[in-house]
Amino acid sequence: MNYIFQDWPNNKENTKGKIIAFLFRIACFCSKNSIMKILFFPYLLFYKYFFEWILGLEIPYQTKIGRGLKVYHGYALVINRNSVLGENVTLRHSTTIGNSSALSQCPVIGNNVDIGSNVVIIGNITIGNNVLIGAGSVVIKDVPSNVMVAGNPAVIKKYLNP
Repeated sequence: MNYIFQDWPNNKENTKGKIIAFLFRIACFCSKNSIMKILFFPYLLFYKYFFEWILGLEIPYQTKIGRGLKVYHGYALVINRNSVLGENVTLRHSTTIGNSSALSQCPVIGNNVDIGSNVVIIGNITIGNNVLIGAGSVVIKDVPSNVMVAGNPAVIKKYLNP
């Protein structure tokens, strides 16, 4: 049960974020193995269509996301299933995280990363730990830990204390 509620402490006063994270974690739990997928197929179907058609966001239950996920607003949020997000990642609306082409790999995002709205993170790149990504940024190259990046393409604007 702790698994399903692991994101709630980071979403204390963010009801929508709690609901999004809660439904995501249930879908992840229901897809742990083939038997669970068969038994909970109706929920997984509900999850996919509710998220994509009603909420207008795509967070596939196959996506690897560490504990402490925080989602603000959620609208137009698209994450490729092969992306990897670390612990305590904050996502905002109109953000895309995924591959740059059908044959390319997806980003790996570290822990304690705060991603602004309207951000695009694409390609086979790594985002370090303790990173702030400014709104409207396009991240197409690796980002080291403990920095703030912004712009199109994103560049380091400030070094942060570790």
